[in-house]
Amino acid sequence: MKHALPVVFALSLAACGAREPIKSDWERQNEDKLSRDQAETEVVTQFPAFPQKANLLEFSVGGVGEFGFFVDRTSLSVTSDGVVRYVLVARSPSGVENVSYEGLRCASAEFRRYAFGRPDAAWRASPSPLQPLARPWHQVLHREFFCPHNVPLRTAEDGVRALEEGGHPLFRGFSTDSYRSR
Repeated sequence: MKHALPVVFALSLAACGAREPIKSDWERQNEDKLSRDQAETEVVTQFPAFPQKANLLEFSVGGVGEFGFFVDRTSLSVTSDGVVRYVLVARSPSGVENVSYEGLRCASAEFRRYAFGRPDAAWRASPSPLQPLARPWHQVLHREFFCPHNVPLRTAEDGVRALEEGGHPLFRGFSTDSYRSR
């Protein structure tokens, strides 16, 4: 019996080592989101061409003074996991521009920044974690153009069309049949 106790103890320790790490309730509930966050951060290694004025499509954002907001039509893309990526240009009344490359996760209504534009028309990588849509321009892009009812665009062309027409037809309450056939 003296020798049986160490063997049982050794087997117990071995069994413990084979188990997966213990996770909190929050970690178990958010496993999907955590793995998506990590995967998406790793994916963005190349940035689109720096925006040209001829490619900018303006959209209206109420309550932010006289700032103008634009999306570069050539930068729009939609990932297979429902993230709409785009270049955003925010122009002050004096003409100063802030440029950023961003993504909206439609299903969770979250936003992430990938890079900032520099004055020399180059990108400075500045990845942020996914965060709630707190800024009015992100809320407008999500709700009215890129993710009506939290459903992502099917194609980048759908996003360009929504910006050109002042909103996605699902936001405006129209059927998508005529919209998709153009």
